Amino acid sequence: MNYQIIAVREHPVWLNRAVDYFSAKWGIERKLYEDAVSDGITTANPLPRWFLLLKDKKIIGSCGLIENDFMVRKDLYPWLCALYIEETERGQGLGAKLLAHGRQEARKFGFDRVYLCTEHTGYYEKYGWSFFSLEESEWGGRTRVYEIASGV
Repeated sequence: MNYQIIAVREHPVWLNRAVDYFSAKWGIERKLYEDAVSDGITTANPLPRWFLLLKDKKIIGSCGLIENDFMVRKDLYPWLCALYIEETERGQGLGAKLLAHGRQEARKFGFDRVYLCTEHTGYYEKYGWSFFSLEESEWGGRTRVYEIASGV
Protein backbone atom coordinates (compact mmCIF):
# COMPACT_ATOMS: atom_id res chain seq x y z
CA MET A 1 0.00 0.00 0.00
CA ASN A 2 1.06 3.52 -0.66
CA TYR A 3 0.82 5.54 2.60
CA GLN A 4 1.73 9.21 2.73
CA ILE A 5 1.50 11.92 5.40
CA ILE A 6 0.91 15.34 3.91
CA ALA A 7 0.82 18.78 5.48
CA VAL A 8 -2.29 20.64 4.38
CA ARG A 9 -0.18 23.82 4.43
CA GLU A 10 1.98 22.44 1.63
CA HIS A 11 -0.98 20.88 -0.18
CA PRO A 12 -3.77 23.49 0.06
CA VAL A 13 -5.77 21.67 -2.61
CA TRP A 14 -6.71 19.31 0.25
CA LEU A 15 -8.19 22.15 2.39
CA ASN A 16 -11.90 21.40 1.93
CA ARG A 17 -11.46 17.64 2.17
CA ALA A 18 -9.38 18.10 5.33
CA VAL A 19 -11.97 20.39 6.92
CA ASP A 20 -14.77 17.96 6.08
CA TYR A 21 -12.75 15.04 7.48
CA PHE A 22 -11.80 16.70 10.77
CA SER A 23 -15.33 18.01 11.30
CA ALA A 24 -16.93 14.63 10.57
CA LYS A 25 -14.55 12.62 12.74
CA TRP A 26 -14.68 14.92 15.76
CA GLY A 27 -18.24 16.21 15.58
CA ILE A 28 -17.08 19.81 15.80
CA GLU A 29 -18.70 22.40 13.60
CA ARG A 30 -17.14 22.74 10.17
CA LYS A 31 -16.58 26.51 10.50
CA LEU A 32 -14.23 26.02 13.44
CA TYR A 33 -12.08 23.60 11.47
CA GLU A 34 -12.33 25.74 8.33
CA ASP A 35 -10.87 28.70 10.23
CA ALA A 36 -8.18 26.62 11.94
CA VAL A 37 -7.01 24.69 8.87
CA SER A 38 -7.09 27.83 6.70
CA ASP A 39 -5.02 29.62 9.34
CA GLY A 40 -2.52 26.76 9.17
CA ILE A 41 -2.08 27.44 5.47
CA THR A 42 -1.66 31.22 5.67
CA THR A 43 0.03 31.93 9.00
CA ALA A 44 3.70 32.84 9.32
CA ASN A 45 3.63 31.25 12.79
CA PRO A 46 4.63 27.63 13.29
CA LEU A 47 1.15 26.74 14.59
CA PRO A 48 -1.38 25.51 13.68
CA ARG A 49 -0.33 22.66 11.38
CA TRP A 50 -2.68 20.01 10.04
CA PHE A 51 -1.72 16.62 8.62
CA LEU A 52 -3.54 13.96 6.65
CA LEU A 53 -2.59 10.32 6.32
CA LEU A 54 -3.38 9.14 2.82
CA LYS A 55 -3.61 5.64 1.44
CA ASP A 56 -3.68 5.61 -2.32
CA LYS A 57 -4.78 9.29 -2.24
CA LYS A 58 -7.70 8.63 0.13
CA ILE A 59 -7.76 10.14 3.65
CA ILE A 60 -7.50 7.39 6.25
CA GLY A 61 -6.17 9.40 9.21
CA SER A 62 -5.28 12.78 10.58
CA CYS A 63 -3.70 14.85 13.31
CA GLY A 64 -2.80 18.44 14.03
CA LEU A 65 -0.39 20.55 16.04
CA ILE A 66 -2.10 23.52 17.65
CA GLU A 67 -1.52 26.19 20.32
CA ASN A 68 -4.33 25.03 22.57
CA ASP A 69 -6.78 22.14 22.54
CA PHE A 70 -9.65 23.85 24.42
CA MET A 71 -7.68 23.71 27.66
CA VAL A 72 -7.67 26.38 30.37
CA ARG A 73 -3.87 26.32 30.70
CA LYS A 74 -2.35 28.44 27.98
CA ASP A 75 1.26 27.87 29.06
CA LEU A 76 1.37 24.34 27.66
CA TYR A 77 1.91 23.99 23.90
CA PRO A 78 1.96 22.72 21.24
CA TRP A 79 -0.86 20.22 21.47
CA LEU A 80 -1.14 17.20 19.24
CA CYS A 81 -4.83 17.00 18.42
CA ALA A 82 -7.37 15.25 16.23
CA LEU A 83 -5.43 11.98 15.99
CA TYR A 84 -7.69 9.64 14.08
CA ILE A 85 -7.24 6.45 12.09
CA GLU A 86 -10.13 4.91 10.17
CA GLU A 87 -11.39 1.80 11.93
CA THR A 88 -10.66 -0.36 8.88
CA GLU A 89 -7.01 0.75 9.00
CA ARG A 90 -6.34 0.30 12.71
CA GLY A 91 -3.89 -2.24 14.10
CA GLN A 92 -1.20 -1.46 11.53
CA GLY A 93 0.84 1.08 13.52
CA LEU A 94 -0.52 4.03 11.56
CA GLY A 95 -1.45 5.99 14.68
CA ALA A 96 2.15 5.57 15.85
CA LYS A 97 3.35 7.00 12.52
CA LEU A 98 1.18 10.10 12.95
CA LEU A 99 2.30 10.52 16.57
CA ALA A 100 5.94 10.32 15.49
CA HIS A 101 5.31 12.75 12.64
CA GLY A 102 3.72 15.26 15.02
CA ARG A 103 6.71 15.02 17.35
CA GLN A 104 9.16 15.52 14.48
CA GLU A 105 7.27 18.55 13.24
CA ALA A 106 7.20 20.03 16.76
CA ARG A 107 10.98 19.60 17.02
CA LYS A 108 11.43 21.18 13.58
CA PHE A 109 9.58 24.27 14.84
CA GLY A 110 11.72 24.50 18.00
CA PHE A 111 9.34 23.01 20.58
CA ASP A 112 10.89 20.79 23.27
CA ARG A 113 7.70 19.07 24.39
CA VAL A 114 4.31 18.13 22.97
CA TYR A 115 1.04 17.72 24.88
CA LEU A 116 -2.26 16.04 24.20
CA CYS A 117 -5.52 15.62 26.04
CA THR A 118 -7.55 12.43 25.96
CA GLU A 119 -9.83 10.19 27.92
CA HIS A 120 -7.98 7.12 26.61
CA THR A 121 -5.66 5.29 28.95
CA GLY A 122 -3.08 2.80 27.78
CA TYR A 123 -2.84 3.84 24.13
CA TYR A 124 -0.46 6.80 24.28
CA GLU A 125 1.70 5.22 26.98
CA LYS A 126 2.61 2.49 24.45
CA TYR A 127 4.32 5.18 22.38
CA GLY A 128 6.26 6.85 25.19
CA TRP A 129 3.77 9.52 26.27
CA SER A 130 3.60 10.16 30.02
CA PHE A 131 0.62 11.24 32.08
CA PHE A 132 1.19 14.91 32.96
CA SER A 133 -1.87 15.81 35.04
CA LEU A 134 -5.61 16.28 35.08
CA GLU A 135 -6.30 19.73 33.63
CA GLU A 136 -9.38 21.90 33.24
CA SER A 137 -11.02 21.95 29.85
CA GLU A 138 -12.72 25.03 28.44
CA TRP A 139 -15.72 22.73 27.87
CA GLY A 140 -15.92 22.13 31.63
CA GLY A 141 -14.49 19.35 33.75
CA ARG A 142 -11.02 17.90 33.86
CA THR A 143 -9.30 15.75 31.28
CA ARG A 144 -6.14 13.68 31.15
CA VAL A 145 -3.11 15.48 29.72
CA TYR A 146 -0.06 13.65 28.43
CA GLU A 147 3.36 14.94 27.41
CA ILE A 148 6.39 13.73 25.51
CA ALA A 149 9.67 15.16 24.30
CA SER A 150 9.48 16.42 20.73
CA GLY A 151 11.51 14.74 18.01
CA VAL A 152 11.85 11.00 17.72
